[in-house]
Amino acid sequence: MHLLMVGTTAPSHVYPGLAVIAELVRRGHRVTYAVGERLARLVAPTGADVLAHRSLLPTADEHWPQDVAQARHVFLDEQAAVLPLLEEQARPNAVLYDIGGYAGRVAARRWDVPAVQLSPAYVAWDGYEEDMAEHEAAVAAGPSGRRFAAALREWLDAHGVTDDGEAFVGRPSACVVLVPRVLQPHADRVDPDRYVFAGPCPDPSRLTGWAPPSGDDRPLVYVGLGTAYTDRPDLYRLCLQVLGEDHRVVLASGKVDPADLGPLPRGAVVARVQPQMDVLAHADLFVTHAGMGGAGEALWYGVPTVAVPQAVDQFLNAKTLERIGAGVQLAAVEPAALRSAVAAARACARRARALRDQVRATGGSGPAADAVERLATG
Repeated sequence: MHLLMVGTTAPSHVYPGLAVIAELVRRGHRVTYAVGERLARLVAPTGADVLAHRSLLPTADEHWPQDVAQARHVFLDEQAAVLPLLEEQARPNAVLYDIGGYAGRVAARRWDVPAVQLSPAYVAWDGYEEDMAEHEAAVAAGPSGRRFAAALREWLDAHGVTDDGEAFVGRPSACVVLVPRVLQPHADRVDPDRYVFAGPCPDPSRLTGWAPPSGDDRPLVYVGLGTAYTDRPDLYRLCLQVLGEDHRVVLASGKVDPADLGPLPRGAVVARVQPQMDVLAHADLFVTHAGMGGAGEALWYGVPTVAVPQAVDQFLNAKTLERIGAGVQLAAVEPAALRSAVAAARACARRARALRDQVRATGGSGPAADAVERLATG
């Protein structure tokens, strides 16, 4: 098969599916992957043909709009710019697309080929619209919400798509879900025939061989807030101050210059980017923003979490990690609260390891590729 994958130019959207793309290529499928040129280097090792384009999305050093509707509009503007590039391509057998890759579903409709979403986040369940009605009404009522709805409707109409706009971008007809089922809200209300939970699919090419220095047997704490919501020098300083004496701290500072964090405690390692999968393989605890990628990888490696959610789905993910016994939330960014949270999270270690075994038994790139092949030919 020739599969066209329409990605979203954000690392948190690209990383979860790379191993799936590589597995599809290994099985002999031709995959063309459309993504912003700045992330083409992440996709190239999969063996896919990279269709690079100029991206309108914020870079890792830039900030996303805090307003939900404005953020959705940024995705829409990107997809409106990408669609003409897709339409220049030869008709594929099926289209794969990220949750932000709206243009992929539009192009599939124009070509009359199957469209399969690869979702790096939880998916809509039966009754989702009713459950989220109050939130969505509040978003739609503001000026930015009205502008987004009008722009989406105009774009869909221009390309002959008459579906309800909210349903078209938020409820795919077929989906491979790249998160553990235990992180899915109302999992029992998700259609198992159209939505297949393949779970995390860690990409081996991300492994660097990193290991902590020998001779220090203190528990290892990894502090990482993903790629977008990393401007938290207050939290970083607190972790270094409170945990640095009794723990080895590996910290990814993102937008914050490590030099701005002051003198480091013994054994602490700070850099803007850390090899997250390698570090989690050795970690005893993960201080995380509870983005879906980080939450899924914490479960894959069986590492209990202290969650510090900041935006979008992170609050629900943090609550879910706590509910399933995989970690706790930080009550306040102050020393006593952090010490208490770390102690409570460490007590979740046995449960985290049990969840690791459960997640690994049902997840991975092989089951994900199996699901893509079935849904793309259905």
